[in-house]
Amino acid sequence: MKETATFYHAGCPVCVEAERQVAAALDPQRYDVRIVHLGEQREQLTQARAAGVKSVPALVLGGLPFHINHGADLSALG
Repeated sequence: MKETATFYHAGCPVCVEAERQVAAALDPQRYDVRIVHLGEQREQLTQARAAGVKSVPALVLGGLPFHINHGADLSALG
């Protein structure tokens, strides 16, 4: 059974590059990658916060948030 990997971003250049590099590097045999653009999908902010996301870009694997570089704080998104 595949694990879900959720990549949260806000569309900034740092986020887009992290999506291109990090999310695309995950093994598709092992992970179902879900991309969430919080700038366009603001209804997902509550879910991102509940997962422990503090800033974007961030990747949530196995219920743990991994913050990649720093594009924007979640508080700046709403």
